[in-house]
Amino acid sequence: MKNTGLLFFPAFDWSLGDTHPEREERLLYTQEQLFEEGVMDLPQIKHYAPGLASLKDVQRTQGIFPTPESHDLDAHLIAAGSSLVLGEAWAKKEIHNGFALVRPPGHHSGATVLGNRGFCTLNNEAILINHLRTFHGIKKVAIVDTDVHHGDGTQDIFYHDPNVLFVSIHQDGRTLYPGSGFIYEKGGPNAWETTLDIPLPPGTGDEDLHHVLENWVLPRIYDFQPDLIINSAGQDNHFTDPLASMSVTARGYGRITELLNPDLAVLEGGYSIEGALPYVNLAIVLALAGEDYQGVIEPQKPRHPHSGSNAFRGFLKELKEQYRRAKPDWNIRSDSFLPAGKWVYIPHSVYYDTEGFQEGRKDWIRQCNHCGGTVLIESQHTVTGNTFALVRIPFAACEQCTQAGYDLWEYLIGRKTSVLLQDQQHNKVELWHLDKGVTHF
Repeated sequence: MKNTGLLFFPAFDWSLGDTHPEREERLLYTQEQLFEEGVMDLPQIKHYAPGLASLKDVQRTQGIFPTPESHDLDAHLIAAGSSLVLGEAWAKKEIHNGFALVRPPGHHSGATVLGNRGFCTLNNEAILINHLRTFHGIKKVAIVDTDVHHGDGTQDIFYHDPNVLFVSIHQDGRTLYPGSGFIYEKGGPNAWETTLDIPLPPGTGDEDLHHVLENWVLPRIYDFQPDLIINSAGQDNHFTDPLASMSVTARGYGRITELLNPDLAVLEGGYSIEGALPYVNLAIVLALAGEDYQGVIEPQKPRHPHSGSNAFRGFLKELKEQYRRAKPDWNIRSDSFLPAGKWVYIPHSVYYDTEGFQEGRKDWIRQCNHCGGTVLIESQHTVTGNTFALVRIPFAACEQCTQAGYDLWEYLIGRKTSVLLQDQQHNKVELWHLDKGVTHF
């Protein structure tokens, strides 16, 4: 019998408002449903208590600016830490798979964090992945994000990492927040085609979503040969969700889980608190535990998809052709402060919808044939004017990229409000702040 780990963290003391979609009831109805159905009494179910992530766990993966202390992170550190609890259980072979039913969610939180966006401040899955890479020797990871919204934060964190395959299946960004996740977003200069965004039309239902998995996503995962598969298990593709327009059922989600066969799943969105979440989560847990989920039926009847399967297959064929045709167009820069090598320059901005401000970003990636390449991110809060920098030396970094990272770190100290060094290769994290000097995590 293969054990399935479950962990609940409803975050009673954190919400964005009593009537906000992101509130503790999201998990309470699920918890009640699982107990009522006797799922917690199944012999293969192992229940775990929440845990707490350290600031080093977070800063190894994300830059929290200007300092971690300037944000209210209590609930977010427990959500991330609870994901680590299940990750440790999986790595130690206590469980075959696991589902972290936690909030707050995290997949809109990216490489730099200046506040909350899309209900997210810390990226639970990304923190989990880099923890397992650091302490358990995991080399290659596939993330499949099945939330209805594009997992832009997770994509941002791993966009330049050739050892992480990121797949996001979501409602077309032209119709939904965050307005990204298009077919030409295929990865950075050292990680081209390790990002696969599949934007789907509103109204997509079970059959068509399963077709996407079987005919595109699963073959891509098979070719990548990951050591670990993570499912960012957003449930707002459900036909009753108030924030989106898709037509997936609870049993459809059970089948998604069965097809993906993830090692670990982490809860993301899903805001039909009574009409969907208890049923969707039940189906997912049953599928993970190897039990029959076909009897899980919601009280409401699903909407009919807006397009038939034949039309959808034609749409998907064209989407795959667009992906094949998309080519990189790198902007090579040689600014005087950059260490030796070719550096790709990617400017963009990030909107923090919860707090209503923009972050200006300048990303620099050192092209390298030997590793993922040093990454420099220059960031500016467009309201306060404060400037920040993140220097990332990747896992398995070559000697040249390691030296480039430390050269940048030394150059940037004193030139920004705060500067973070992420030496992932040596598990070294340091933050310099103009008022506090250097903090070693």
